[in-house]
Amino acid sequence: MEIDLRFFATFRDAVGDKERTRTVNEDATVGDILAALEDEYDGLDGRLLTDDGEAVREQLSVLKNGRNVAHMEGPATALDDGDVVSVFPPVAGG
Repeated sequence: MEIDLRFFATFRDAVGDKERTRTVNEDATVGDILAALEDEYDGLDGRLLTDDGEAVREQLSVLKNGRNVAHMEGPATALDDGDVVSVFPPVAGG
């Protein structure tokens, strides 16, 4: 199945693109995708998932079809064909 990945701010810089389409296994989860991205892009290594892979790092926003996965099943959130996963880095300001 295919999903669309969208990257913002510094994560866009790390990936080199604002959007990518990726083919994934039928049983893929958000955590699987985030772990693969950390492995694939040096600029994302260790920045998406906690060290144990059980949670999205604090202050990140990872959305599946516009809904934060923190309000779903976190990294265990299942993916479906055509889903859009958006990854936002922490936002600072004042």
